[in-house]
Amino acid sequence: MQSILHLEDIRKSYYLGKHELPVLKGITMDIFKNEYVSLMGPSGSGKSTLMNILGCLDSPTGGKYILNGKDVSRMPDDELADVRNKEIGFVFQQFNLLPRLTAAENVALPLIYSGAPKKERIERAAAVLEKVKLTDRMHHKPNELSGGQCQRVAIARALINNPSIILADEPTGNLDSKTSYEIMDILGKIHADGNTVVLVTHEDDISKYSHRIIRLKDGLIESDKINEEPVTNIQYS
Repeated sequence: MQSILHLEDIRKSYYLGKHELPVLKGITMDIFKNEYVSLMGPSGSGKSTLMNILGCLDSPTGGKYILNGKDVSRMPDDELADVRNKEIGFVFQQFNLLPRLTAAENVALPLIYSGAPKKERIERAAAVLEKVKLTDRMHHKPNELSGGQCQRVAIARALINNPSIILADEPTGNLDSKTSYEIMDILGKIHADGNTVVLVTHEDDISKYSHRIIRLKDGLIESDKINEEPVTNIQYS
């Protein structure tokens, strides 16, 4: 099995003056191609810090992080930004859409950074919006969309660069129950299409959609278990 993410004794500390505050205390794990993994843990467990390291938004204090064959543990910021754009598709709780851009323009934004020509950007944005059933809303701005539709735009944007991994941070945190399950069905379909998905959540019913559940406590992995019966009521084909 091919490892997409390899973490070896990852540590992260913050400093308040001369006082060290260790948050991650030695995380070692692998996430493999086409896995669907939930990262869970209470407030203060280190899951947000770990997510930031997985997403190359922060660097570890110690240890090694190999992402798709590249050691990103000590990369300078400009190289990390390039890795983020090419290798990782982010889905955030707050959607993080630009209000003045249409759905299609928001989705195509990462392609501008990678230098794709306009015609290609439009075609690829339309293709991924079709995947999340939003073709009829591609010219609408975020304030003309529901919360669930905004999150589907964010998922389409995460897919636009064919990343190695989709990293979803509390993707249903701002949504009602019905819309949450619709979003989880879409993520399930994306995983079924061959994508690697890592979901950060504190909700047990949301984590049950994933095939593996890793629980953190006090900066360490408390448990790492296969979910024998993941929820599979995927409504989108």
